[in-house]
Amino acid sequence: MANKEIIAQKEKEVKELAEKIKNAGLVLLTDYRGINVEDVTQLRKTVREANGEYCVIKNNITRRALAECGFDLGDSLIGPTAVILTGEEYLPTLKAIYKYSKANDFYKIKSGVLEGKVASIEELNTLAVLPSREELIAKLAGCLLANVSKLAATLDAVRVKKETETTEA
Repeated sequence: MANKEIIAQKEKEVKELAEKIKNAGLVLLTDYRGINVEDVTQLRKTVREANGEYCVIKNNITRRALAECGFDLGDSLIGPTAVILTGEEYLPTLKAIYKYSKANDFYKIKSGVLEGKVASIEELNTLAVLPSREELIAKLAGCLLANVSKLAATLDAVRVKKETETTEA
């Protein structure tokens, strides 16, 4: 009897995780070997503040949930693996995990699923180092403002030149 209950519980866990994966904008699998409890607690807090979810789930359950969603992440589920899930706004969470992995040699991003597609480590790292949306908008606005300022200065120089020509004539 107990085996059927355990199997039913595990099937429920797989379905719940599969549903979270389907709804996630980003799923990261990370290797958390060599980090202490304090660091993991702080990382969980940082991920939670970025509207993400950090959890440690058995590899077999994670593998089955990923397979149910149509993803095969190969060797990513060997050894201790943490699963990070986020909604549509995934960049803050990705940046936090990337920053933490750069500061801690032991913590590594193994693989990920980005907007329903398996993403390479290079793609994830590239996204993680991009400036935030607000920074990009500010840079765009600065470029546009600089061009408008140059145009205004040029037009003013033309106006001054025309005025000097008419007063000399």
